[in-house]
Amino acid sequence: MERLPGFRDFYPEPLPHKDVWSADARQHIFGKWREAARRYGFREYDGPPLEPLELFTTKSGDEIVGQLYNFVDKGDRAVALRAEMTPTLARMVAAHERNYKKPIKWFAIPQLFRYERQQKGRLREHFQFNADIIGETDPAADAELISLLIDSLRALELTAEDFVVRLSSRNAWQDYFSTRCHDHAKAYEFYQAIDKLERTPPEESQKKLAELGFSLDEVNQFINSGQPTAELKAILDNLAARGLGDFVKVDYHVIRGLAYYTGPVFEAFDRKSELRAIAGGGRYDNLVKLISGGKVNLPALGFGMGDVVLLELLQARNLLPPFDATTDVFVLIEDESLRPQSLKLIHDLRAAGFAVDYALTPAKPDKQFKRAQELKANYTAKLDNDAYVRIRNLKTREEVVAGVNGAANYLR
Repeated sequence: MERLPGFRDFYPEPLPHKDVWSADARQHIFGKWREAARRYGFREYDGPPLEPLELFTTKSGDEIVGQLYNFVDKGDRAVALRAEMTPTLARMVAAHERNYKKPIKWFAIPQLFRYERQQKGRLREHFQFNADIIGETDPAADAELISLLIDSLRALELTAEDFVVRLSSRNAWQDYFSTRCHDHAKAYEFYQAIDKLERTPPEESQKKLAELGFSLDEVNQFINSGQPTAELKAILDNLAARGLGDFVKVDYHVIRGLAYYTGPVFEAFDRKSELRAIAGGGRYDNLVKLISGGKVNLPALGFGMGDVVLLELLQARNLLPPFDATTDVFVLIEDESLRPQSLKLIHDLRAAGFAVDYALTPAKPDKQFKRAQELKANYTAKLDNDAYVRIRNLKTREEVVAGVNGAANYLR
């Protein structure tokens, strides 16, 4: 039986073939994400993978439905698998924001689902690192969030030669639009056209912009000028003070197609421009108010970083470490009369924090030793009797005899 198109199987290393994904690589990335978020003072949250369909249509309009896994459940409710985490976050914050001091700094690593065409770097499910700051309007919060994005990638040994954060502003684009067009009904189409400039043939973009009353040459001139607004300059100065100036640049090609962004926006790309965006985000000051029906009004900003493109980048740069088995000790049971005592030793070593394995059923000594080597165990341990254990370092071949009660101390 085959898995569904656009979904992934995650296997422990070594992988059986190239058409599956590494569970070890996934956990490696999750660990770096969590550690970076912890160092920045972010707290982890989570929400249900199934939400009311209205949560997503309220944020993105009815057109989002075509991209969702949605259905009517047995309670006759219209529901959908979450396609993004921000609406869930806004719902949760709106419900209980009085219980938390501002600014709220939260992160999550949800699995998200979208029913759309598969392509390189985009599947029908992925995991995503979401980090958000709620309750702060100052550009210092934008800089803090971008700094977290940069450092979460640096934690994976990516450098300024590998990626860049392209910084832009919806406010700058709104000013550009409003001074040249007074028909605000055209704004969404304009922003969509700008968002697709780099992926669309120039003649097609020129035609689309002309229909909206704009010139492609003038738009490109605005983009190429790259003059930072006051808010963008504050963010750039903040990041430069941290020593992160080489990781970010102003690029007005970035506009973020989602309609709810209200201020600075950004996307992270590999320097060689071989992949889709690694991450993207920005300020969305109206979302909590929208989701709460006007009852709660809090400024907010955040970013999302998916695991699919990130894994492609780490593989391309040979930055994934070897994922060997993490067995500390393999306990050899050569004398079956000592199995009960060996089981006690195994349990005590595990309780002391060591990863311990052993032969579940009687096996020849050479077979047990071969298994220890297959697991790349650091040590073997074998009871000589009730009181003493023989411990062997499989790398140095050094062997010592220790008291059973002192085995864990020796291994430390």
